[in-house]
Amino acid sequence: MLGYEPGTVNPIMSRLTLTLACGDYDRTLPLRTGAVEPRGVDLRVVPLEPEEMFYRMARRRDFDVAEFSLSTYTILRGRGEPFVAIPVFPSFAFRHSAIWVRDGAGIQEPRDLVGKRVGVPKYHMTAAVWVRGILEDEYGVAPGDLHWFEGGEGAAVKEVDVALPPGLPHQVVSGSQTLGQMLRDGALDAFIGARRPAGAGGAAPVRRLFPDFRRVERAYYERTGIFPVMHTVVLKEELVHQHPWLPRSLYEAFAESKRLAYERLSDTAVLPYVLPWLVAEAEETRALMGDDPFPYGVARTRKSVETLAGYSFRQGLAPRRLTSQELFCESLLDT
Repeated sequence: MLGYEPGTVNPIMSRLTLTLACGDYDRTLPLRTGAVEPRGVDLRVVPLEPEEMFYRMARRRDFDVAEFSLSTYTILRGRGEPFVAIPVFPSFAFRHSAIWVRDGAGIQEPRDLVGKRVGVPKYHMTAAVWVRGILEDEYGVAPGDLHWFEGGEGAAVKEVDVALPPGLPHQVVSGSQTLGQMLRDGALDAFIGARRPAGAGGAAPVRRLFPDFRRVERAYYERTGIFPVMHTVVLKEELVHQHPWLPRSLYEAFAESKRLAYERLSDTAVLPYVLPWLVAEAEETRALMGDDPFPYGVARTRKSVETLAGYSFRQGLAPRRLTSQELFCESLLDT
């Protein structure tokens, strides 16, 4: 008799010591403080900005487990790199708000982007993949209709080398230039990225393509049911082979950590964040998206994940169109 269930942690074995790199969010805070501990694991959590942890995991394998760009993961997984993801998604974000345009560029609606000069820190970044897919599906504007300028801010830590489709209008911006400055100076007409372009706001002649982006993004969600996934969590594949129980242990810990974040958000006695109408915001979000707007697991995220994977392949980034069954640990396909 083993004395423990197959697939679970053997209590006789010593605990694994693993390093996790992830963002410092409400949904990961209990993992960092130790309020939540994965079964059988001593977890050392290293909070980092996305660009650094993506680069260090992809290029140097610095961590055992890491939050990771979903777009980059589809590329590396398609190439057979030794990473595998668990269906945990620390970052979701609607991305209509990620399109910025310059006053005077003649851009009032998405179709006006055709033929324009568009800056993007990294062509393969998840936010840009989503925006291009949405522009094509929703507005009939294909990636090849725009002239892409890649580089500037955020490009110094490019975590994967990607050969772009032949014939794509594209050029590289030198590292000494910032896309935000080029946009303000008229060298670019628009910008797409996860972060707002440098210098946007105030008196700068730069604005969002969709000024009422919240209404547009809500309508997109109501029409498609998609809340775009940005990041997942990857492990070194060798760890999964050596410790088959590990993916579920980590998945359950991330899920419990997120549950505690929801619990804190529901406490109306004292606002946990400096947002005066946080309670109203949370209630409105629950009314639209249910009690778990940041879902983990394969079943509830399949459409979003496979839409992104399809965009990645269609845009010439991933070598093939991957399914959820190929992207995530086999032992967690029931989640």
